[in-house]
Amino acid sequence: MKEYTAEHIRNVALVSHSSAGKTMLTEAFLHCTGVTTRLGKIEDGSTVSDYDEEEIRRGISLYSTVIPIEYRDVKINLLDTPGYNDFIGEVISALRVADSAIVVIDSVSGREVGTEIAWDYCNKFKLPRFVLINKMNRENANFQKALASIQEYSETRLIPVQLPWGERTDFQGVIDLLTMKAYPGDGKKAVDIPAEFKAAAESAYQQLVEAAAEGEDALMEKYLETLQLSPEEILRGLRKVVMQGNFIPVFVAAGGAEMGIFPLLDAIVDLLPAPSDVTTTASGKDGNEELNASDAGPLAAYVWKTTADPYVGKQTYFRVYSGMIASDSRVWNQTKGLEERLGTLYVPRGKETIAVKTIHAGDIGMVPKLSETSTGNTFCDRGHPLTLPVPEYPHALYRVAIMPKTQADSAKITPTLTRLCEEDLTLTWYNEAATNQTILQGMGDQHIEVAIRRAESKFQVNLLIDVPKVPYLEAITKKAQAMYRHKKQTGGAGQFGEVHLRIEPLQESDFEIVNDIFGGAISSSYIPAIEKGIRNTMKEGILAGYPVHGIRVSVFDGKEHPVDSKPIAFEIAGREAFKLAFKDAGPVLEEPIMNVKIIVPEANMGDVLGDLNTRRARVQGMETEKGRSTISAQVPLAEMLRYTTQLRSITGGRGIFTMEFSHYETVPAHITGEIVAARQKEIQQAKED
Repeated sequence: MKEYTAEHIRNVALVSHSSAGKTMLTEAFLHCTGVTTRLGKIEDGSTVSDYDEEEIRRGISLYSTVIPIEYRDVKINLLDTPGYNDFIGEVISALRVADSAIVVIDSVSGREVGTEIAWDYCNKFKLPRFVLINKMNRENANFQKALASIQEYSETRLIPVQLPWGERTDFQGVIDLLTMKAYPGDGKKAVDIPAEFKAAAESAYQQLVEAAAEGEDALMEKYLETLQLSPEEILRGLRKVVMQGNFIPVFVAAGGAEMGIFPLLDAIVDLLPAPSDVTTTASGKDGNEELNASDAGPLAAYVWKTTADPYVGKQTYFRVYSGMIASDSRVWNQTKGLEERLGTLYVPRGKETIAVKTIHAGDIGMVPKLSETSTGNTFCDRGHPLTLPVPEYPHALYRVAIMPKTQADSAKITPTLTRLCEEDLTLTWYNEAATNQTILQGMGDQHIEVAIRRAESKFQVNLLIDVPKVPYLEAITKKAQAMYRHKKQTGGAGQFGEVHLRIEPLQESDFEIVNDIFGGAISSSYIPAIEKGIRNTMKEGILAGYPVHGIRVSVFDGKEHPVDSKPIAFEIAGREAFKLAFKDAGPVLEEPIMNVKIIVPEANMGDVLGDLNTRRARVQGMETEKGRSTISAQVPLAEMLRYTTQLRSITGGRGIFTMEFSHYETVPAHITGEIVAARQKEIQQAKED
């Protein structure tokens, strides 16, 4: 593959709802431009972009793939992204390094949940875009209906640049308004527009010319005088309104049947921005710095994806925003503060990699075997430090408890989870001290399932998952006191210790111990042993096996023996006295209460509120704007463990929510009884096992 400079590159993300046809469209681009000799098929697992064994098994895209194609001396880097919402992190990473997007819409389904989510992220990244109404050869295909469904959602006006030449089984190709010609099949050859489509084409052409005239003052003046623009002027004006985001052009195709491919490729080259048309902002030593996609500029490259491959090791995908990177060179990783030595650089095309000497400004490349670099890092020159911004990823809210399958797996669990989370910034993991569980958080059940299978296939670590326990805490509600005497006589030296203590609730901190002994009934040297016994008991819990917190302990009396008293005796006595006092001090369980913010379509508001009422929620406020309702509520974490799935079900996938810890509150008595009973059953089960 030739090396391309910024003005001859287009970085285009293909985004849509799942199954709108992005992967097959990519296959058509590859086949029509001669990269492949035959069209791959999803059902055969033979597509270039869905090459991972898990993608082949499921028949959907799970990862964003770079597919470069060469057309008219331009390199088009297509970024084929997943459409399923669980893998939104992959979409965000691809949009971060794209300069434009094509939003693919199924001609039958029209706008769907995934379309809306992708559209919102394109808005967030301020990306110029095309709308492509795909699968026009499907039974029930309806161009106008699909177009209306997305126009309803878009605040920017959509402007058809093509019309379908027939629909459903009659779909023969596209009518291109830029050239005012019809293009049958893949669109390589032009013919005259059939008579029955002539009037519709002329009316749409007029709207297109009006839109193009808005691109430049000079064009607008000419249009107002003559009501006409030349094809070159239309193209120039249209390119400007697309780049400014004032209009969104609409195209048609049937990717799987390779129809309408070449006119679409022409439009990508003619209308979408090259990296040289876009500036990016990086933070440097003296504040923000504007970077142009120039080989002569200071080096700034963003690592947007890292993957582990059992055969070639770690692969690092990056986009160069300024400067250029050569094979067998050294770069400075500004994020990690270290130097990385690069071997051979590659241009990725699905799983195939093409070795190149240089990756120029604006291009996307890959390098294997970097030890320290991870997703979101910036490469730059050490003498000219720059940091490129990392996009905001949604918080993972679907949690599972992770356990190793075997003893051998348990040693590898920490590095494996760390690697998985470095590769995918929507995955996180942590150890929950209150339940002694390792928790993995993702975007949904499918996301977690893919991560677990990835750990198995890429890192050879077998993991089991379970519903996570709620990190309850145990506390007391009133004062109580108790004493315990520990006395043990055996053949040798004995053990003796007697402790009297008083406990009371403590608001300011988790634990406090006070020595209130007068007259030396117990020497102060034994107080640390008593404290150790109490702290160990607090960790393990008394009521239901959860950590105890918010307690003040006063040791006020006791006895010791001149020969048999030892620290271990007072540790045991302190522990047992604490347990007795705790049982008399009105023990309660406390549960984490979360601040939850739910954003749903207005039509689903009633159902969501009804569901929240069954979850012991306290609704704090509601507001509605532009057809979306926002509900703020406080809800116990125990009621939110599988809310991701429930909310999707209630809202058809259109609802989103955020959740953060607020405070702890006492669990209602009837629920406490159930939790304590379940804990006793667990202990019994463990004894039997």
